[in-house]
Order: sequence, then C-alpha cells, then structure tokens
Amino acid sequence: MPAEDDKRDEAPTRFGTVRALLWTAASVPLPGAAHLRMRHRIAGTVILSLYLSSIAALVVWGWRLGADEAGTMTLLARMAVQSQWLLGAMGVVFAVAVLWSTVIVHSWVITRPTDASWGPRLGGAAVVLVLCLPIAAPSALALHGGYTAYQTITNVFHAEEDPELPPHDDADPWNGQERVSVLLIGADSADNRYGVRTDTMMVASMDTRTGDTVLVGLPRNLENIRFPEDSALAELYPEPYGFDLLLNDVYQTVAEQPEELAMNPAVADPPADTLKKVIAHNLGLDIGYYAMVDMMGFRDLIDAIGGVRVRIEEPIPYGVHGGVLEPGLRRLNGHDALWYGRSRTNSDDYGRMGRQGCLIKYVTEQVEPTTILTSYRRLAGATERTLSTDIPQSKVPAFIELADLVTDDGRMSTLQLSPPQVNTANPDWEAIRDLVARAIDVSEEVGDDLGGSDDDAPDPSAAESSENEGEPGEEIGGEEDGRTEWQRYTGLDQEEPADPGRQVGEEATDLSTLCP
Repeated sequence: MPAEDDKRDEAPTRFGTVRALLWTAASVPLPGAAHLRMRHRIAGTVILSLYLSSIAALVVWGWRLGADEAGTMTLLARMAVQSQWLLGAMGVVFAVAVLWSTVIVHSWVITRPTDASWGPRLGGAAVVLVLCLPIAAPSALALHGGYTAYQTITNVFHAEEDPELPPHDDADPWNGQERVSVLLIGADSADNRYGVRTDTMMVASMDTRTGDTVLVGLPRNLENIRFPEDSALAELYPEPYGFDLLLNDVYQTVAEQPEELAMNPAVADPPADTLKKVIAHNLGLDIGYYAMVDMMGFRDLIDAIGGVRVRIEEPIPYGVHGGVLEPGLRRLNGHDALWYGRSRTNSDDYGRMGRQGCLIKYVTEQVEPTTILTSYRRLAGATERTLSTDIPQSKVPAFIELADLVTDDGRMSTLQLSPPQVNTANPDWEAIRDLVARAIDVSEEVGDDLGGSDDDAPDPSAAESSENEGEPGEEIGGEEDGRTEWQRYTGLDQEEPADPGRQVGEEATDLSTLCP
C-alpha cells in the first residue's frame, strides 16, 4: 500500500475538462503553475523562476530608466533606428512568444483528461488557442512594428560611410568636429510640371557641444551660381556668368545628365549630392549630409506626428481656391502646414522662407521621442515615401542625440541670404561667405559664453550688436537717417516686414524673436 500511495503521489489523477482548462488559463499570467500542480517540479520551477526573474529585471530596468524620462525616450529612439537592436529585439519577442505559447499548450496536455470524448477534446483545444492569443497578438504587433522600422531604416538610411572619412566611432561620431552641417531640401514636383524644383534650401549648422543651430536660408532665385573648379559643371558653365539659371535649377540640370554632370555619379542621388557640394562651395561651409523631402510628402509627415501648433498673426491666403489660414494659435494639419510654408499670396519668396524657418523651429520644439515611438507606423510609411538622404545608418543614433540637444539646450537662429542683405540677381559670394562665417562665429561665441556661470551669461542681442560696431561715419544697427533697412529697401513707411520670420539685416537673428 505505501508503494501505491507513493506512485499516486508521483502521478496525480488528471482533472476534468473544466478544471484542466482553468489550470491551463492560470499558465497565461503565471507560466509553470500547472506544471507544479501536476508535480512536474523541475520543469515548473525552471519555467516560473525564469518568468519571475524576467519580470523583476524589467521592473528594475524600467525604474532606473524612469528616473530620466527624456533620456529614456531618447535611448529607446536610438535603439529603434539601429538595425542590430531591432533584429535582436524581434528575435527575443519571437522566442518569448513561442516559448510562452508552448508552456500554455503543454499545460493543457498534462492536465486534460485522457478518457474524454472528441467533443470536449476539440472544445478544449479551441479554448487553449484562444488563451494563446493574449501572447501571440501583441507579439505579432511588435514584430510587425519592428519589421516596419527595419525596412524604413534600410530603405531610407542606406548610404555607406564616406570612405575618405575615418571609420565611425560611437564614442566620437563626429570625428572631433565642433559643428556638423546638413542641407535641408524641399523638393517640389507635380504631374503638371516638368522635373523637380528645389524651392526650399536651408543649411542647418549645428554645434555638436551645445546644440546651438544656425539656419542659413538660400532663396531659390539666387543667380550666378559658382561651381567647384574641377567639376564638369564648372567646365560647362564657366565663370563669371556661365550658369544662366537659378539655384533651384541646379538639381534638375544634373538630373538630366547625371553621368556627365554629377560630381559623384555613383551615389544614390547624384543631383542632391551635387547640389549639396555646390552650396557648400558657394557658402564656404563643410556640409556633410543632405536630407530631401518631397513637399507633398511633407504633408504626410506632419499628419503622422499629429500636426503642429502655429501662432498666425495675419491671415495667410493660399492655393487657387481661395483658402485662408486664419489668425490665432492653431494646430495645423499636414495640408495647412504645407501651405503655411509655401504660400506666396500677398507675400514673396523671402516671406515664405521666413515661415519655413519658423515651421522647422515649431516642429523641433514640439515633436517628442514619445510621439515618434507612438506614431512609428504612420511616420515610417511617410518617411519611406518622401525622405531621401545620404546620412548613413551608423550616424542616425548620433543625429538623434544631437536633435535632442538642439531641442533641449540649443539656440536656433537664422540667416536669410535674401534682400536687402543680399542681391539675389547679382550676389557677392565673397561677402556672402563672410556673412555665413560671422553668423556661425557669433553662435559659437554665445554658446561658449553661456556654458559658463549664469551671472556671466551674455545677452545674445549684445553679441549680435557687437558685430555692428563700426568706424565713425558708418551706419550702425542697420539704420540710416532714421530709416530702417527694410524702409530703405522697399521705400515703404512700415518699419519692418509683416511676414513672420522674414529676417532683415546682416546678422543671424534668434528665431524666437522672429517667429510668433
């Protein structure tokens, strides 16, 4: 009899169908519970221990990251744009889902009655499949999201590192550079228009230490563009007046003959790469990368992040159907934000340049890493359709950290190479180089000074006004005979332009003072 009791203790009687399903259901929130109940002690202990250890590790990790929410979101965003992290995370999710589901199914196998008829067996199996759904469904959603992000990163950030530069180093991603510059291009194409016009061109020069950023706006109608001496473009359009088109025609000119005119025909987008190098040559800047967004696709990007808040002080008419952006603090959807940045009705190219700079400022301030993570599907789809860039995958995490620095600590200023400070029909490129260099130097000086004590921090306007101090007899502060530069340029009585963001004067201006 004792031997029989021991045997029954080692192999307990199986439950009825209902109780077996209840113990199987207990394995969903507490894997291993059914195994321990059926005296599969080793298997149950191992499963439950791994499960509880994993929960404890996640709680500790979440608690430590929660101490710095902004840093946590930036870290997650950095991980989400690295292929190796994405593939690793997808592998872990898949493995956990399979193992957890296997434990649930096996819990049913070891608890179900062996003498049940086919009806209860089939019904029990169906219930077990339903019990696996709370594990399988979220896992499938996570795997789909990971694949979407991986595909987007692979398709958009597919460029390789420049072989002429040192290999990428995570500890020093900018290779010791104090500034990194990116050409931002807004491309405009349509079925009723030939080719592609790059009507929006801005260079974002960012201080890698402080996040201070200078946006250099280039009007689309700049003429007499210079080309590097050793380029095919310089040979085809020799100085002084060889290129008789506008700056926004450079891209399409190269696109028509990329093999003959591109400065590097082997890259993914030879016209964009050439435009980047041409602008760098004319401004005297080292522009490392470009990012080009189709203007119609820009609408989808804004919609993907839930819109952008903009304060409109005067009605902005737009379009051919009499649309108007009414004054007030409004959240613009993609359609309205597109027209905010491109409308020229009752305005001009330079007024909309100002609004485009303001739009970049608003998006930079308002888009948080949490928004990116929660809207990743729509954002990934819009990005893949509309964005092209030569930023390599290895640099994307560093750009995310730099963008976070720009948003949290950096100052954003703008220098618009537009009238009255620049004659777009006959630009003095040497003077323009000096303007750009001075704008960046002032930004660096202010950033260095702000890095000291708060008591010693200078007024940014003072740093800018110091550049205006000249010899006796020279005009100071942009005024002459009581008239402002804008009044002298336009002949109008108003002291400044009505367009928000329209810069007047040769000094880079803080965007916070220009944008309502």
